[in-house]
Amino acid sequence: MREVDSIDRHIEFWSREVADLDPDVEGAVTRMQMLVRHLAHRRAEALASYPLKSWEYDILWRLRSVGKPYRMTPTALTAGLDVAPATLTNRLERLEESGYVSRTHDADDRRKLLVTLTAKGHRAWEATIGAQADAEHELLAPLGTSERKQLVRLLRKLTAAAEAGTHPLMLVPGEEDLAPKRRRS
Repeated sequence: MREVDSIDRHIEFWSREVADLDPDVEGAVTRMQMLVRHLAHRRAEALASYPLKSWEYDILWRLRSVGKPYRMTPTALTAGLDVAPATLTNRLERLEESGYVSRTHDADDRRKLLVTLTAKGHRAWEATIGAQADAEHELLAPLGTSERKQLVRLLRKLTAAAEAGTHPLMLVPGEEDLAPKRRRS
């Protein structure tokens, strides 16, 4: 017997409403969207036992990802996190007040601001990374090793197609200049 999930019921309902609905495309895209939402909820639950919100974790993770001295400009953080500059400024103020980051002017160019992960920020990130990994492993637990590898290959193929001729979907530190320019809203 074929497994049925909530997305199958969604497709069955909408097939009656939308005559040319492609069930394979609708099923794949909707499942990806719902799994991302599910993982975001699991991530929030995992972080709830720590004093971090999801956006705080993201900033600490981004700073940690650049390596020592774990320092970036707000412009690079904005590009890497895909958030508006005003949003990031507000978030950095809150993280600085909490002691997770420090903001200082560059010694070589006082006009340039640098955001640095503090020792407290390191400890908070390290305390939560395990919970993040657990939530991700839990999501993929129903798949065997070969199924995981197949899923990775298929998702890589979709990602490469989506990135073709445009910007990367995920920026590696140092690639911030490849980020799409944000429109002011």
